[in-house]
Amino acid sequence: MASPPPTAERSPDHDDYALERVPASARYSWFSVATQRFGQLSALAQFLLGATLGLGMSFWDAVLAITLGSVLLEIVTILIGVAGMREGLSTSVLARWCGFGSKGSAVIGAIIALSLIGWFGVQNAVFAEGLHSLAGGLPVWAWALLGGAAVTAIVVFGFGSMAWTAYVTVPAFLVLAAISVIAELSRHSIGELVSAPPPGEPLSLAAGATIVAGGFIVGAVMTPDMTRFNRSVGDVVKQTLVGVTLGEYVVGLIGVLLAQAAKTSDVVMIITGASGVIGTVVLVASILKINDWNLYSSSLGLVNVIDVLFRRRLGRATVTLVVGGIGAVLSAAGILSSFVPMLMLIGVLIPPVAGIMIAEYFVVRAWRGDLDESRARGALPDHAPDWVPASLIAWIAAAAVGHFVTAGIPAVNSLAVGFAVYAVIGKLGYVRRSTPLSDTKAAGVPAPATE
Repeated sequence: MASPPPTAERSPDHDDYALERVPASARYSWFSVATQRFGQLSALAQFLLGATLGLGMSFWDAVLAITLGSVLLEIVTILIGVAGMREGLSTSVLARWCGFGSKGSAVIGAIIALSLIGWFGVQNAVFAEGLHSLAGGLPVWAWALLGGAAVTAIVVFGFGSMAWTAYVTVPAFLVLAAISVIAELSRHSIGELVSAPPPGEPLSLAAGATIVAGGFIVGAVMTPDMTRFNRSVGDVVKQTLVGVTLGEYVVGLIGVLLAQAAKTSDVVMIITGASGVIGTVVLVASILKINDWNLYSSSLGLVNVIDVLFRRRLGRATVTLVVGGIGAVLSAAGILSSFVPMLMLIGVLIPPVAGIMIAEYFVVRAWRGDLDESRARGALPDHAPDWVPASLIAWIAAAAVGHFVTAGIPAVNSLAVGFAVYAVIGKLGYVRRSTPLSDTKAAGVPAPATE
């Protein structure tokens, strides 16, 4: 399996360059990053997504819905992923020079952290309840504390630790889940399942594509947290195509067939319930390889918030310990399930972030000169605006569209509106750099022109 070269430079104290550019010497092969991306998209939730499609759509309509949703995800993921790879910066730090300014990036970091800490706790609660049901022994709250502690320990050691976790959990999950799936599908004719009408309430193509794209849009926005460890644009493209395509098609379509075979969308019980041992391992592998990224991205967002608002540079590992502990305790207390509606509402605010960042980085380019000049020095730009009014206007408009307009794909609608509004305002000349480039002229180096 691919891993960083033996001489690769590592960030001190497992900080993973939370507030810095990831240097070339600390980057990983595309396969290492792709394994983690695929791990995010090959979880039990993806089987459930496919089953939802299979219950309301024919097999070939589900294929079309997955295709539409996947293409949208891949376009967004590649574009924002390329920005993260080039700059070597996490989503929340990159946002300082991608349309939001430093204070705006702190708001983004806070929203990301709140959302993903919540989902970390919710996933951990599912893990605890599942293990209690499959393995017994300990009460649910004890399993929740153990699960939260395990994921937190993995994330504390950073990207390298998470990569090795993916090397173990992804194959284990796929092999053991396949045993359960084959056992169920062997009782049916695949040809009949492919040609069978949907067994449940009909689902439109637009609704199906919405489920696919909306199911991972937050993960797409978080892509720079991952691709800052990639080495080239080609690596970003390869890992996205492998991770998203295989994750959506392979796991999603198996979920479709399972739903049509079992005439139910509750296929998770089919997969985890094959036997105590297999079911337990599948559940543990599934939760570990997606929940570590919930915690990792939330810690990066919080580190940026603390740096911007309080001018304190806390270590990512320290923040991870605190956040992981809080999430584990809240999930053990059993109160996070009541916050799911709030987490869904917060999720409306996240897709436009990608649209605005893509518009600034590739279209408006007001701060590209700062990024290009500082990247050549291996540092961050010397200055960032506090706020960018255009991004606030675009963000509010896009979030409103995502929340109130139900036609089409709401998450994608809001992302597109955020992109369009910011791009138009920028091209009309209303997005201006409010701070100078670093004083390169004093050193006899001409400052790069902004576009």
